Amino acid sequence: MPKPSDPVAQPVFFPLLDQQQKIYPRSVSGRFARWRWVMVWLTQAVFYGLPWLRWNGRQAVLFNLEERHFYVFGLVLQPQDFIYLAALLVLSALALFFFTAMAGRVWCGYACPQTVYTEIFLWVERRIEGDRSARMRLDAQPWGPQKLLRKAGKQAAWIAIALFTGFSFVGYFIPIHSLAGQSLALTLTPWATFWVFFYGFATYGNAGFMREQVCKFMCPYARFQSALIDMDSMVIAYDTQRGEQRGARSRKADPKTLGLGDCIDCTLCVQVCPTGIDIRNGLQNECIACAACIDVCDEVMDKMGYAPGLIRYSSGNGIAQGWSAARMLRRVWRPRVLVYAVLLLVLGSAFVWSLGHRSDYGVAVSRDRGALARQTGNGDIENTYRLQITNSLERPRGYALRVLGPEGLHLDTLTGLPVDANSTASMPVRLVLPLAHAQPHSGQTLPVVLEVRPVDGSAAPALTVRTTFVVPRH
Repeated sequence: MPKPSDPVAQPVFFPLLDQQQKIYPRSVSGRFARWRWVMVWLTQAVFYGLPWLRWNGRQAVLFNLEERHFYVFGLVLQPQDFIYLAALLVLSALALFFFTAMAGRVWCGYACPQTVYTEIFLWVERRIEGDRSARMRLDAQPWGPQKLLRKAGKQAAWIAIALFTGFSFVGYFIPIHSLAGQSLALTLTPWATFWVFFYGFATYGNAGFMREQVCKFMCPYARFQSALIDMDSMVIAYDTQRGEQRGARSRKADPKTLGLGDCIDCTLCVQVCPTGIDIRNGLQNECIACAACIDVCDEVMDKMGYAPGLIRYSSGNGIAQGWSAARMLRRVWRPRVLVYAVLLLVLGSAFVWSLGHRSDYGVAVSRDRGALARQTGNGDIENTYRLQITNSLERPRGYALRVLGPEGLHLDTLTGLPVDANSTASMPVRLVLPLAHAQPHSGQTLPVVLEVRPVDGSAAPALTVRTTFVVPRH
């Protein structure tokens, strides 16, 4: 029992999440920064420009969900071709494993949409609010006309980019020319309006506000990259042996005399990092391999008169054992990477071959479940089916039908079917087996093959579908 004079214990509260400080990445120039902007221009030229390209009088790349047609330049895919999407996802995963095992999160640093749009939004922010120190001063000062004008201008530019991004994304699923006309006339359908604003809001929130939080806490890639890299993967690394002990000094001072390494502890590598980490503490999950720290450190080393590469692309073994670049590159091609490369090459080749040899029409047959077989007035046996033909060409096409089966089996229906462009048509098919040929097969189920061939003179091969012919007991 505490005595009345004892002080009352005060409760202690522990936050569930650490308070996150806002990161103000400093602008940087250098060869890796130039490569990042090359990838920004390249990816956005493809993303924004691809929906506007025309092919055979229609949009070159269009995933028309309403009509269930998917156009990729000369390819016209149907819903049953979704196997190619699954194959593409497998290839993407293998490519991610391959490049991560070789060079860490190089995808994140140069081509990930989160990185690309964050770079674009940061560029807008720097143009309007200034570089790192200017943005920090602006956020610290009280609200006034100048601050309000700069903040409002930045937000307006962000919203415009975000909405155009959402519009472009929806343009892959709704013909973008009609989408643009409806947008200008303010006649967009509710669903189209919703998706434009939804993806625009996602771009605005992720690239404008969440930024590094997406990479650090939401993206699963950071969590499983450690299972894909090892001590021979080329990653961004700080050369501890060369850099320590770190400390400030003048350019004319001899670091060896002072007992210092090459790192002058300027912290610029931390200031340019978009996720706010200190690469000198070693490779971390938050590192997206953008190499901004390499660019700024090389710039500092040049000003100090030291050799570049204090922070560089290297492997763990290369840093620890002082290997040359040639030896590290040889070690990159280790068994695991070779397995990924072989799988990627084989599956990628099979994917391309399959697309190149894909038939431009499809055939399916189903039996009439209401009556498997019936006997006609003259005693012949008749089975009824429904044949479905899908034409993936962008022009009408006719198809001829014939049957292969037991002796005497013949078609008692039309033998041709015209199908419109990018359409599916079906027709009833009646197969008849004369009584004289049916009697030896009483009570049996006979294999039957239906053969469909285009009749436009093309070299497209015939397609066959197998079914059965039922001969009831007499």
